[in-house]
Amino acid sequence: MKTAIATVSISGTLSEKLDAISAAGFDGIEIFEQDFITDEGSARDVGQRIRDKGLEISLFQPFRDFEGLPGELRVKAFDRAERKFDLMQELGADLILICSSVHPKAMGGIDRAADDLRELGERAAKRGLRIGYEALAWGRYVNDHRDAWEIVRRADHPNVGVILDSFHTLGRGLDPETIRRIPGDRIFFVQLADAPLIPMDLLYWSRHFRNMPGEGDLPVTDFMRAVLAAGYKGPVSLEIFNDQFRGGSPKTVALDGYRSLVTLMDDVRRAEPELEIDLTAIPPRQPVQGTAFIEFATQGQEGQKLRAQLRALGFSETGRHVGKAIELWQQGDIRIVVNEQRGDFAASAYNAHGTSVCDIGLHVPSSADTLARASALGSKQFSQPPSVGQLDIPAIRGLGGSVLHFLDDSHAGVWEAEFGTSRAGPPGVGLLAVDHLAQTMTYDEMLSWSLFYSSLFNMEKAPMVDVIDPDGLVRSQALTTPGGEMRITLNGAETHRTFAGAFLAESFGAPVQHIALTTDDIFATAEALAERGFEALPIPSNYYDDLASRLDIAPDDLARMKRWNILHDRDDHGSFHQIYGRASASGFFFEIVERKGYQGYGAPNAPFRIAAQKRLARPKGMPSH
Repeated sequence: MKTAIATVSISGTLSEKLDAISAAGFDGIEIFEQDFITDEGSARDVGQRIRDKGLEISLFQPFRDFEGLPGELRVKAFDRAERKFDLMQELGADLILICSSVHPKAMGGIDRAADDLRELGERAAKRGLRIGYEALAWGRYVNDHRDAWEIVRRADHPNVGVILDSFHTLGRGLDPETIRRIPGDRIFFVQLADAPLIPMDLLYWSRHFRNMPGEGDLPVTDFMRAVLAAGYKGPVSLEIFNDQFRGGSPKTVALDGYRSLVTLMDDVRRAEPELEIDLTAIPPRQPVQGTAFIEFATQGQEGQKLRAQLRALGFSETGRHVGKAIELWQQGDIRIVVNEQRGDFAASAYNAHGTSVCDIGLHVPSSADTLARASALGSKQFSQPPSVGQLDIPAIRGLGGSVLHFLDDSHAGVWEAEFGTSRAGPPGVGLLAVDHLAQTMTYDEMLSWSLFYSSLFNMEKAPMVDVIDPDGLVRSQALTTPGGEMRITLNGAETHRTFAGAFLAESFGAPVQHIALTTDDIFATAEALAERGFEALPIPSNYYDDLASRLDIAPDDLARMKRWNILHDRDDHGSFHQIYGRASASGFFFEIVERKGYQGYGAPNAPFRIAAQKRLARPKGMPSH
């Protein structure tokens, strides 16, 4: 099955779009008329450039307001179509999209529309061309794929077929199962788009908020299952209108599009295994069994500050690498690697971001399957020459140029081999495991990285929430494995004035802003932390007065929360306590949490946390050095 994408889906000149689409792995394009018109090349030249990139023109679009017009308007519509046929032949395209009319003088009537399409099909056939009719969700008379199919059926011409678009069907809430009644050979083309569920005008929603399959809330998998069950064998294409994508990197958007298509078709294959899908099989979404390690890149005095912070958190140095300047720090099942080796990847990460998380290791059932799926979805593999005693562990690139390593049972000996220890860490202050990682990015990157994690791993997306910063808004979305073995929050900053945005600016895009670690007794841990000199983020008394007014909390517990700067929240599943450490100069910080059935991340407390962090930060306008 061939893949395609509409040129309108990504930003840039036509040449930039073609470069990105070809590099992402697509087979073809839908050439949007405007992209051709704004190019300096002739139709013949543009067609050849497309083919030189290894792409085919799967569809020429759009041709608007054709059917159902009276008198002279009808004559002009056919004249316009003939001119487009001339252009298509020069380009080397054989299929044109006719979208249902919104013309104010168009007349309704299925038979009238069928007669027009039949005549146009006859003209197209003389040139070896085909026409596909699509029901726009906001069409004047035809806004349902069932009506579009009835018109095509009555036109009864081999060069006239129907074009299906998931947004036009699902955006109107139509049942995609009705597509199974359309003969597959009468479906000429299929376009895909997802979208968040936002109650608004259909046209505005379509033109500004479409996104890649898997990035929104529409049942695109069900739509595609119905299309393939009908017997469709043609290209599967993306037609995305999105304000963010129009201003984004063409390469990133094209790669996300290809990743979304491969993921979607894999989901369809698994949902209906009896369907014949001509795409290479890939391993399923991978479960994550936990965080194997978190690695910091650091140097010199900054490294000493990091070690002091780890000691205050109850960590102990338990091993040193046999061949590199790398230390292993542990507490319970938590492993933190401190890497000061010069001349390797960690050193380049330090030069780019300062002291920062450069590598995350994840426990998976099969590192080979995880790498294979990641590669099929377009992720870049990572490798560097291993040193003496160092095991070669599969890895890919992650956010901000960081690395994700995949460890399975075959890597059980890595800690003994490289650090001379295989034991769990000492009890320290009672920290047990990694609860979640918070990754900060620009808001425009959030959809891309949400798709990255949800397509590779078996993770569910929580609804996006707004986090109020005194100087702006940060949008946050959490992704979680079914059993909570891995949790990630993606935080999108729109301005450097927010605390998250300042972290991006200060760290030059470091991938992790904070790490949350779990304990099963927040009060005992808080007391032990204080004894070690850990400096908690100071929370004002006003917070606790408000807490007492909203929730039924025993006075002794409230007093202990206030003493140790512990924040609290509840949901329908349980309770949550959290302590924040003070942030570094770049804005990185640790968090300690106690989770008792609670499913969230303490979002109601975020504004108070951010305000407290900003009070401790250097005054606005002061230089960092």
